[in-house]
Amino acid sequence: MTRSTVVADAGAYVTGGAFLNEMRERLAIPSESPREDSAPDHLRYLNEQMRPMLEGMGFTCRILPNPKLERVPVMFAERIEDSSQPTILTYGHGDVLWGMAGDWKEDRSPWEATLADERIYGRGAVDNKGQHTINLAALRLVLEARGRLGFNVKVLIEMGEESGSPGLAEIAQDHKDLLAADVLIASDGPRVSTHVPTVFLGARGGHGFHLICELRDGAYHSGNWGGLLPNAGIRLAHALATITDAKGRINIREWTPGAIPANVHAALKNIEMEVGPDDPETDPSWGEPNLTGPEQVYGWCNFEVLAYHCGRPEAPVNAIPGSAKATCQLRYVVGVDRERILPALREHLDANGFQDIRIQPMDRGFFRATRTDPDNAWTRLVVASIKRTTGKEPAVQPNFGGSLPNEVFAETLGMPTIWIPHSHPSCSQHAPDEHMMVSVAKEAAEMMAGLFWDIGEGKLRP
Repeated sequence: MTRSTVVADAGAYVTGGAFLNEMRERLAIPSESPREDSAPDHLRYLNEQMRPMLEGMGFTCRILPNPKLERVPVMFAERIEDSSQPTILTYGHGDVLWGMAGDWKEDRSPWEATLADERIYGRGAVDNKGQHTINLAALRLVLEARGRLGFNVKVLIEMGEESGSPGLAEIAQDHKDLLAADVLIASDGPRVSTHVPTVFLGARGGHGFHLICELRDGAYHSGNWGGLLPNAGIRLAHALATITDAKGRINIREWTPGAIPANVHAALKNIEMEVGPDDPETDPSWGEPNLTGPEQVYGWCNFEVLAYHCGRPEAPVNAIPGSAKATCQLRYVVGVDRERILPALREHLDANGFQDIRIQPMDRGFFRATRTDPDNAWTRLVVASIKRTTGKEPAVQPNFGGSLPNEVFAETLGMPTIWIPHSHPSCSQHAPDEHMMVSVAKEAAEMMAGLFWDIGEGKLRP
């Protein structure tokens, strides 16, 4: 067997229907991690889908209990061929967000893998069942071709990423030796565009919190009390308006990196963001002034109000509300001190006269910002391999715009992190009609098979 044969077999795995068949079984499991009774579905995914496939490839598998949220366990698997060879850790998550049944076009079910218009629809098609399915299939194809991989592999499949990966950091801390590897190579998130293979080396952080204005219990008639009682909704709206200007530029400078580092800026200059026909129209004047789209999304920070509740929106009455609540989020990059996010907000609100606005941290759902140095041997090998397989120069992002538990691998386990996404910007991730494009899946399988073949040739030592 040759490299070109394995790459061709990987493409045929997608176009010949084997990938779709595997996805039918995996998407049928409604593994929604926010659902309180989801534990049986998580165990079904790990024991009925992951375990047989991995054990068939010579991996030993075990379930690692979650110390923080029992219903979202983690599966660890390993295949050690030679301790003198490099060890790769790969990761995926088998949990999904809510299926949103009834909201999908053409009455599609989120729990059925449906092929239509060269797209595979279903909850988890790209986030993340489809992506780690492709990577594990590529490993299987290389193993079948060579009879060995030529390197060691450890696999971590968690079931709580969509709930903020509770317990994953503790599991990594408690099992550092078990999870030790030379590099993380995994897949999640979207490419920069449909036709451009992408490598990203970290993720923006995500920090969520509530802002609450509680002035009094109950509501009072606006005719009798209007002009006498402060309105909690108005107070909170004005407090929010101090955090950014009218165009979304963040006014709390500790919430920004101050400047984009030169090497990050250089990498982002080569990236063009794809806008699909169904995507919303962007506003170039929104956010930090004088930054391009890639610089805004990958190199800077953004503050969002995710929800706002005041009074009774479903049935408004003529009464002055005594309380209001906003659910907020800061997406931030390396260079922002996570421990200062909420203290800086408190100082900002107090300085602007909003001592009555209370900050309530979220219980979970936090990810730290991380970046791996773009100039390292593993990145160079991955980029060269992808170019060899596809004939395309991949986009290299210092980090991508979303959040992942990358700090677990980059900081707790202390390894370089390389992500190769198999999705595209308009995949409807987290929304109805989530889908993976067959053309992207085919190229992804070919890239990963070529990459694992190249690593097995021994070009990098541990």
